[in-house]
Amino acid sequence: MSETTSRDHGPQPLDTLLDELGISNNDLVGASTEQLTHKQVQKARKGRQVTPNIQGKILKALNDILREQGAERLYLNRDLFSY
Repeated sequence: MSETTSRDHGPQPLDTLLDELGISNNDLVGASTEQLTHKQVQKARKGRQVTPNIQGKILKALNDILREQGAERLYLNRDLFSY
C-alpha cells in the first residue's frame, strides 16, 4: 500500500502547463520521434511516477512543439515534474 502511495505524486506542473499552452496528449505523442504513448503522457500528467526515460521523451516532444511554434522559452525536466 505505501509503495502505491509513494508512486502517486498528484497532478504535476506538466498538466497545468499543457493546459495553459493548449497542447494535448495527442499533440505530444504526434510530435515525439521516440516511442511515446498516450498512456505514458496521461500517467505523467496525473502524477503517477514515470521513469526518467519517459520524462525525457515528454520533455523533448514538448520542446519540439514549442520550437515549431517559435516560442522563446524551452522547458527543463524540473519545470514539468515535482519529483
